[in-house]
Amino acid sequence: MKSRIWKKQMAALCGLCLLGLISSGRAARVADIVQVYGIRGNPLFGTGLVVGLNGTGDGSLPSAQMLTSLLQREGQISLSPETLRSGNIALVMVTAELGPWDREGALIDIHISALGAAQSLQGGTLLATELKGLDGEVYAVARVASVSTSSWTVEGKTGSKVTKNHPTVGRIPNGAYVERAETSRFVQIIGGRRYITLSLRHHNFTTAERIRSAIDRLYPDCAFAEDPGTIRVRIPDNVADSEIMKFTDSLLQLEVEVDLPGIVVINERTGTIVVGGTVSISETAVAQGDLVVKIKEQQYVSQPTTPFTDSATTAVVDDTALSIEEREGHLISLPRTVTVEELARALNAIGASPRDLISIFDALNRAGALQAKLEMM
Repeated sequence: MKSRIWKKQMAALCGLCLLGLISSGRAARVADIVQVYGIRGNPLFGTGLVVGLNGTGDGSLPSAQMLTSLLQREGQISLSPETLRSGNIALVMVTAELGPWDREGALIDIHISALGAAQSLQGGTLLATELKGLDGEVYAVARVASVSTSSWTVEGKTGSKVTKNHPTVGRIPNGAYVERAETSRFVQIIGGRRYITLSLRHHNFTTAERIRSAIDRLYPDCAFAEDPGTIRVRIPDNVADSEIMKFTDSLLQLEVEVDLPGIVVINERTGTIVVGGTVSISETAVAQGDLVVKIKEQQYVSQPTTPFTDSATTAVVDDTALSIEEREGHLISLPRTVTVEELARALNAIGASPRDLISIFDALNRAGALQAKLEMM
């Protein structure tokens, strides 16, 4: 019975996906526009020691103290930190990301960053390091391995130096063993019923309602939108616990048309302009003119050559030439535009540079002709 129900639901899912592909060119998978609540990684960090450097370490007292403590803990000879200060060791910060499904014994990538004045971690070996979470518990242990910096440094005898990439930061692929898992749980139990919560990456009333409607067609009366960024889905009673993964995948594979907000984003520092797909302008007229000021400064030698100038001396005189040029700006009528292509064609007709377009968009917004949100970065 359950297999027949799943076949019908999957057939309906395929039909909905096909309909979405035919009806809209902006259709996107639900998996690409939402996050499943409860699925997240956890940051790990720890302080470690890189050894075997060719004189490019920090040679600081903290790194020597850490090496001394390590040798004492291992039952080796007791030495003073001052005797272990060397350019062959470096104090580093080791970081990693514990994935939502990483189990005990799994390998995860780690990143190493120098904490002191080390010049390069190239050729060094990271010693075993405990990686802790924000709760202070140990979740992974970095294994002893060589640090990969993907960089090199060449230095001459006279002090000249050439460096490629960033030699004080490195990584070790599969460099740590997971000792304790922090498995994510995405199924919530509310009032004795099972729920899955979908969180939109970009909150939008229309997109949230379209996702709810698409799920409702596949699983009637199981989805409702709490707000523009949250859709809560009730898992039907006929879906067994072993089929929750299949049920969740059927939700994420649905395709819906994403509502694109009307927005113009401007980064004035770089001159970057990004225009949303639904931006339009009302019929208006724009003139863009430039005021060019040129200043030329130079020095020339004044040498007296006329009679009766016995007391005159040769002097260096500053000369400044100033010119002001105002280029003509024509008043150009911009018709009402409703697509980004029409808007780009109309603004390109002005012949304005990206910097000029920033001022034009700001002026259009102040005049009420820009039918979109203007956001400055």
